[in-house]
Amino acid sequence: MRHPVKTLLLVLLVLLQYRLWFGQDGSLPQLLQSQRAVRYQQQENEVLVERNALRAAEVEDLKSGLDALEERARSEMGMVKEGETFFQIIEEPDAVDSTGHGQ
Repeated sequence: MRHPVKTLLLVLLVLLQYRLWFGQDGSLPQLLQSQRAVRYQQQENEVLVERNALRAAEVEDLKSGLDALEERARSEMGMVKEGETFFQIIEEPDAVDSTGHGQ
């Protein structure tokens, strides 16, 4: 061997490159995968922050005013105020002729 130092440095370089590209901890593919996971989680967090803000506003409306509570009772529970008359209009289905088609 004419250049043992050069050979040793070359082997060391190859080993370090192997760890960078294919190693278990701290490899480049693992770093890229982690960055993708972080970006996905950040997007998910933004969606949840928006949802939480909407929920907080709804809670504040329910705490502070009766209008939101009344609206919710009417739409979700079909409640009617005292003194109101509830009318439900039921449309008849189209008349069907002998061919099975509507008129």
